[in-house]
Amino acid sequence: MPEHTDIGTTFGQRVRGLRERRGMTRPVLGGLVGRSAEWVKAIETGRLATPRLPLLLRLADVLAVEDLAELTGEERLAAATYTKAAHPALPAVTGALTSYHLDHGRDEEPAPVGELLTRVAEAWRSWHSRGAHRTRIAALLPDLLADVQYAARTLDGGERRQAQAALAEVYHLTQLFLSFQPVPELVILTGDRAMSAAQDADSPRAIAGAAWYMNHVFRDAGERHEARVELAMRAADLLAQDRDADAVARWGLLQLAAALSYAKVGRKGDAERFWDHADDAARRLGDDYTHPYLIFGRGMVDAYAITMRADLVQGRAAVEAAEGVDVSGVPSVTRRAFHLVESARAYSMEREPVAVVHLLGRAWELSPETVRFNLFARGAVADLSVRGGGLVRPDAEVLRRRMGVPVSA
Repeated sequence: MPEHTDIGTTFGQRVRGLRERRGMTRPVLGGLVGRSAEWVKAIETGRLATPRLPLLLRLADVLAVEDLAELTGEERLAAATYTKAAHPALPAVTGALTSYHLDHGRDEEPAPVGELLTRVAEAWRSWHSRGAHRTRIAALLPDLLADVQYAARTLDGGERRQAQAALAEVYHLTQLFLSFQPVPELVILTGDRAMSAAQDADSPRAIAGAAWYMNHVFRDAGERHEARVELAMRAADLLAQDRDADAVARWGLLQLAAALSYAKVGRKGDAERFWDHADDAARRLGDDYTHPYLIFGRGMVDAYAITMRADLVQGRAAVEAAEGVDVSGVPSVTRRAFHLVESARAYSMEREPVAVVHLLGRAWELSPETVRFNLFARGAVADLSVRGGGLVRPDAEVLRRRMGVPVSA
């Protein structure tokens, strides 16, 4: 059970301690869970009791709490029980990630680099395609990890560096599979391994990709804001001399990483400034360009404005961003589904439950596993299936059952 003494002994003291540790103001925390700053103050000072489970789960999500005991002091309430569903293939992927193939192919030649690069590209296409993308990628990862690790260890010279860069991408895929799973320590591990492989490859472009994914790790954990912005900017500086489309896309992606990081801590001006940099990169690349696996392009930058506005607790602006974006042009089905979920989050801030359920339903049709493992989506359907109005409750209940979300308390 986690230690609680450093953030207080009552529920309200724990909320305050975790909020301050994340660098959030009361208005920011209140806005992210759909309540006022006065409500947060009432919770923190003990004037209001511990909220019901759906709102408690939203607090846990926003405060990056993995175990509800950190909030409630009750060991029996684990956040993962209600929010982070485990994929059936999680043990196999975990085993592949934490196994060390010291005798792998001792008497064998590694696969040719070109063949490995083709397999990695095919894995990315599988991740971004319609349907059960996590299930598909889980079937590929064990062998892909082993083969690319072996090549990165045994090849020499330029081929070794190519294999290291490919290994960083395989770790990115592993990190994506592990996201929204009840194994936060493995998400951190994959991010760190990807950065190490990118550095071993001596590739500024691989380092830029790794910095983007490390920003997700730190941002979702609610920690190290200054460090993650510095990482993004230092990686962007490595690309300063490159002007081709791939380099511009990676540079723009890192500007977007900084924008999202600033939004997470409520720094509106900085968030908007870096989003403008990303917007400029997307304009330079043109409306028809999208990076083949990082998916940076016009549609992605526009869609992430929804996330930025929602994290800044600008509900109406987030809805306006959602209404102004057509995600159908984004070539990644999983990315389109994610942005539909983010649009639903924007509408939830404006208390428009019909739109929330409609958008989650659209996302489900595109990519069920994107919705099933998303914390906001799980909390929203749990809440609306019980407390939604007559137009909302039946559809929310259908989604709840499809997603396998426990009945709300």
